[in-house]
Amino acid sequence: MSRKQQLDRPGPQPGPPADDTGCPILHVDMDAFFVSVELLERPELRGRPVLVGGLGGRGVVAAASYEARRFGVHSAMPMSRALRACPHAVVLEPAHGKYSAASRRVMEIFRSFTPLVEPLALDEAFLDVAGARGLFGRPAEIAAAIRRRVAGELGLTCSVGVAPTKFLAKLASTRCKPDGLLVVPAQGVLEFLHPLPVAALWGVGERTEERLRRLGLRTVGELARIPSETLRRHLGAAQGTHLHELAWGRDPRQVRPDGPDKSVGAEETFEVDVAEPERVHRELLGLAEKVGARLRAGGNRGRTVSIKLREPDFSTITRSRTLPEATDVSRVIYITARELYEASGLERVPLRLIGVRVENLAGAGPETRQLALDEPEHGWREAEQAIDEAARRFGRGAIRPAALIRPPSAPRGDGRDSGGQGGGGTPMRRTADE
Repeated sequence: MSRKQQLDRPGPQPGPPADDTGCPILHVDMDAFFVSVELLERPELRGRPVLVGGLGGRGVVAAASYEARRFGVHSAMPMSRALRACPHAVVLEPAHGKYSAASRRVMEIFRSFTPLVEPLALDEAFLDVAGARGLFGRPAEIAAAIRRRVAGELGLTCSVGVAPTKFLAKLASTRCKPDGLLVVPAQGVLEFLHPLPVAALWGVGERTEERLRRLGLRTVGELARIPSETLRRHLGAAQGTHLHELAWGRDPRQVRPDGPDKSVGAEETFEVDVAEPERVHRELLGLAEKVGARLRAGGNRGRTVSIKLREPDFSTITRSRTLPEATDVSRVIYITARELYEASGLERVPLRLIGVRVENLAGAGPETRQLALDEPEHGWREAEQAIDEAARRFGRGAIRPAALIRPPSAPRGDGRDSGGQGGGGTPMRRTADE
């Protein structure tokens, strides 16, 4: 059984809800949401393996019915591989407007029970129902009422986890899929959590899981019992501390309803895998330009720059760096992203996808940065603001870095180095010295 199947396989359907005292957090996850919305208009497909996704050479599965999942198909799988595993599946093109409309109705139902709703995506959200007990009953009763309303009003099913914390509630909803309700009692957290595989913990991807296995750690309970200092030594201070806390069920995060954007990002999936560092530098530059423009348009700056690197087998790593000061300057984002890539160990390794993201956002506010003695008063930020203004007047791409200009004969994804001055970052390095 694959790692993905182990994490997503349905858990046993529970009997009467357990004691929900001290469990104010709900995680509601719609079941195969895109597929379920499509089946409202295509009821003749019920009971058949159905996939939603693209059919192109790099098409991936956006959603799979549970009938298709029995063949090992899951979201984010290449569509070509999914159809080899389940050749009789029906494939439907995504209709994102339809899913957004259904999502709005789902979220309206959630908010009719509590204003404390934190959407994570179109098809899932955290709810804090601590203040709703007087009107609607205990948390498990509210979870059951939400499921009834979603089914009765929208014809869709959802799975709900009820727990003391966000992390445990999300785990619970995963374990009771599809169409289930599972309570993790406050007094039974470790009994629920410790038998699970380490991959169930947030932040444990395939590479981290392999490192933990080399330490002899296969379950959450085994990880919890190892000294936190050992984890920090092998995984780094931040990740080691994070996993140790989760392994003991500790997650202090609160439900934050409809807050401002927590991050701004952009990513690119290539038609042909890219291995040349110069080409990756160029793509990072283009993504940094997009992210910086979006930050400035939204009046935000961020302190943490992260990159995502995905290999052809879908192995994915992320790397991040927190800056001394928040920024919305594309040049700063690019230089940081490039340095993260060069330190990732994946230079010259073929990549299927790369992404750039800025996190820890705050309003831009007035510029208060202390200038260096020889630093000009006006610089990159003002230049990029001028580019933003040109884009508003003349269209996106009116002014672009030379490295991002491709001749018509060099389509994206063909692996050719068509940037100016010999590749991705050279113009940026040259102008930095001017």
